[in-house]
Amino acid sequence: MATFTRIPEGENPSIIVDVSRRLSKIDPNIYGGFMEHMGRCIYGGIYDPENPLSDTHGYRTDVLSALRDLDIPVIRYPGGNFIATYHWQDGVGPRENRPSRPELAWLGTETNQFGTDEFMHWLGVLSEGKENRVEPYFCLNMGTGSLDEALAWVEYCNGTRNTYYANLRRKNGHEEPYNIKYWALGNEVWGPWQVEQMTAEDYSKKAFQWAKALKLLDPSLCLILCGETGHSSWDHKVLNSCIQYADMHSIHIYTSGKSHLSNVTAPLSAERAIETAAALIDIARIEKNIPPGVGKTKICFDEWNMWDPTRAPGEKGAEELYTLSDALGVAVWLNVFVRQSRWVGMANIAQSVNVISPLMTTKDGVVKQATWWPLLLFSRYMRGWTVGVHVSAGVYDGVTEPAWLQGVLEQGASWLDVSASVNEHGVISLVVVNINETTDFEVDLASVGKEVEVYTITGKDVKAVNVEGDEQVGVKESKWDGQGKYKFAKHSMTLLRWSTGKKITEVVQGDEVRLNTRKLAWSA
Repeated sequence: MATFTRIPEGENPSIIVDVSRRLSKIDPNIYGGFMEHMGRCIYGGIYDPENPLSDTHGYRTDVLSALRDLDIPVIRYPGGNFIATYHWQDGVGPRENRPSRPELAWLGTETNQFGTDEFMHWLGVLSEGKENRVEPYFCLNMGTGSLDEALAWVEYCNGTRNTYYANLRRKNGHEEPYNIKYWALGNEVWGPWQVEQMTAEDYSKKAFQWAKALKLLDPSLCLILCGETGHSSWDHKVLNSCIQYADMHSIHIYTSGKSHLSNVTAPLSAERAIETAAALIDIARIEKNIPPGVGKTKICFDEWNMWDPTRAPGEKGAEELYTLSDALGVAVWLNVFVRQSRWVGMANIAQSVNVISPLMTTKDGVVKQATWWPLLLFSRYMRGWTVGVHVSAGVYDGVTEPAWLQGVLEQGASWLDVSASVNEHGVISLVVVNINETTDFEVDLASVGKEVEVYTITGKDVKAVNVEGDEQVGVKESKWDGQGKYKFAKHSMTLLRWSTGKKITEVVQGDEVRLNTRKLAWSA
């Protein structure tokens, strides 16, 4: 969380980092990924058996290596809009027997050569060398799919008994269950682009019944409700109807702007969305008398990114060329998640390879776009707990996208967008995004250590891009003695790190309980 005071233009900005204000735990799952059967994300992205850079399974080894650097904790699969016409049984068993199907979300053909078992095997390879595996997060087909099909998929993935679909998994060569925890109850079913679009009332009735049945089959599941933007009547209605079964509430927002400043401030709309969704969750819990000891429904921001669909249409593969302005926008996005860590239980950048992605493949290797670098620094260093900061600075108070954002930014958007964290070893990480295109700011920094590591992302201008053979945006590492003012360069993201010399002792509240969903089903 950051507090803010607007000061006159020309005065020296200041940032106060108050390490005594350790506010909330940052869930590592905010650095999640997303892989959809769309464009070149799966085929030609992570799976490319004809490419010499692929291993014996057809997995691109350069992609695996790059994604390991991000230390991704969880990946959403297989959609996305794709899920509304996807039937998981088409993608299991011998490949030569799998049917090709028309794909209606992105108007392609799905060959089903890569399905549930391949994705889980690929995750296992990605997880090699990690203490904890990369967790799968599956989305259920609530468009053309049925509850029976959803129950069968969960049984196939998690079943341990002598039952049909658990045995089918064993027959397909996978004796042990996959133990998939995270399951989404559909994707964007409110949207007019969806096959089987629903009203909030119809979705609520369906989601409630699906959730009840799924938790009867496997009470350990973490079910994610299909929200909209977090600030819509849809979110209010479905939360109020389904809060008993909703472990998390999904919201989606993509941002972009025609000018640099409207582009880089647009992610602040997500901050308002999180705050609004959190309030709607509280209202639903109060009205449904959810006991205080039951864990709070968290927000799952499982699609977010900088994206202009007119510039990179989904049906044409949605391959964006990202600029430094977009990279600074991604940094603001990630600052929002750190500031709002109290509410956010997961966030998944859409997507992880090729499709509106920071990572692009060519036949000869990978290109790390401008947006790759803030994601890397945040994932590597912004962990632990959110720390309170106070920022005094001038502001941008011009046109915003969306337009309503200008109305809720009462003091304007600070030229310096800031978040801070502290890890268990007592190391502070402070991110400062100078969104100003023309002005460097010399800033008074309070409570900074004497040996400061500095990581800076910038470029020659906000239009700088990375393409194969010409990467104009990257990370520059340096040191600072912590003395005097620090100059944050125009159009840059800077991460400062220093040790407090004190390890953090976490004080844990009593164990949360889960609602007894079997009892709920009986009482209903």
